[in-house]
Amino acid sequence: MDINFMKKNDILIAKVKGELDHHTSDIFKESINNEYHKGYKNIILDLKDLNFMDSSGIGMILGRYKMVKDKHGTLAIVGANSQLFKVIELSGILRVINCYKSIEEAINSMQRGI
Repeated sequence: MDINFMKKNDILIAKVKGELDHHTSDIFKESINNEYHKGYKNIILDLKDLNFMDSSGIGMILGRYKMVKDKHGTLAIVGANSQLFKVIELSGILRVINCYKSIEEAINSMQRGI
């Protein structure tokens, strides 16, 4: 798994590549936590290049959602392929986290306070 971070004002954008599973979820969690605590409010998870996610990935995403919510921020998911979207949908994440097709769409939504 590979993670690249981009910054846009108070938004941390994490581009994830590879697989997010029980082997990699702790690495992802530590990386994103370290970056987020540098002063961000919101997180966008770009899953465009993620090709697999299991329940460990779901748990990691929900944990980051709670972390962001505790700072009155927003977490959004973008670029999930149809297989990942189905996992996200079945997990119930869509009840608390919005999914978008693009980073720009997620940023616009965050800036409007949606």
